[in-house]
Amino acid sequence: MKAWITGAGGLIGNHLARIAPKVAPEWEILGLTRAELDLSDFDAVRAAFRRQRPHLVIHCAALSRSPVCQADPKLAHRINVEITAILAELAADVSLVFFSTDLVFDGQKGSYVETDAPNPLSVYAETKARAEQVVLVNPRHTVIRTSLNGGSSSTGDRGFNEEMRRVWSAGRTLRLFTDEFRSPIPAAVTARAVWELVIRNQPGLYHVAGSERLSRWRIGELLAARWPQLNPRIEPGSLKDYAGAPRPPDTSLECARVQRLLSFRLPGLTEWLAENPHEMF
Repeated sequence: MKAWITGAGGLIGNHLARIAPKVAPEWEILGLTRAELDLSDFDAVRAAFRRQRPHLVIHCAALSRSPVCQADPKLAHRINVEITAILAELAADVSLVFFSTDLVFDGQKGSYVETDAPNPLSVYAETKARAEQVVLVNPRHTVIRTSLNGGSSSTGDRGFNEEMRRVWSAGRTLRLFTDEFRSPIPAAVTARAVWELVIRNQPGLYHVAGSERLSRWRIGELLAARWPQLNPRIEPGSLKDYAGAPRPPDTSLECARVQRLLSFRLPGLTEWLAENPHEMF
């Protein structure tokens, strides 16, 4: 059986493709990068789908940089909503997994569950929330809301840890919010969870994130302790002083629904770092 993975050059897409031979050997992986197929060329996408006839589409590709989305809402809508709609249409009779974000919530309460109503604050989050609606019309299809994903990417700038490491490697200081909370997770763990859902054939809406609610500041402390050789420097900041695109204060996710279907426990970042001291993270 053939599986399309869009955004295969990105962080989660790359991890999904890399672990597939081990955890999902029955799938032939067709990893799609922008160089191989321009998803914004809808005619080309339709032709490729008809030619390759995948039995599964895992849609990771997105315009995910919030400042870019904020500056160009039309581009964000085309990439994050219209491309998703085309893929959902083509995959109407097969499985589709779409990656969304914890940022669809406004962050006023935290510990969000799947039944909580989205209230996106930024253009990026708005496009993701709209794409979720498009995908979930089909009961065969799945939406995965995830949080900050970390790990090693081919371009070296996709994981939140890679961005922090680059700043420290350049000798700069990171200013991190003490009052913004997420549920960070290694991309390798996200990928494993998604493949288990695919194999179980359990479509729907799921939260897949780390089991620990952490502030940006605490995440920085954990990674600074992991890389003392970089002489990492951090200073505390507050969302109250931030003037950029809207940022919700607490989009931590509860993952009990997906946890019941998985063969392993979703770890918190502190636990995972302690148990994997030699991982490239």
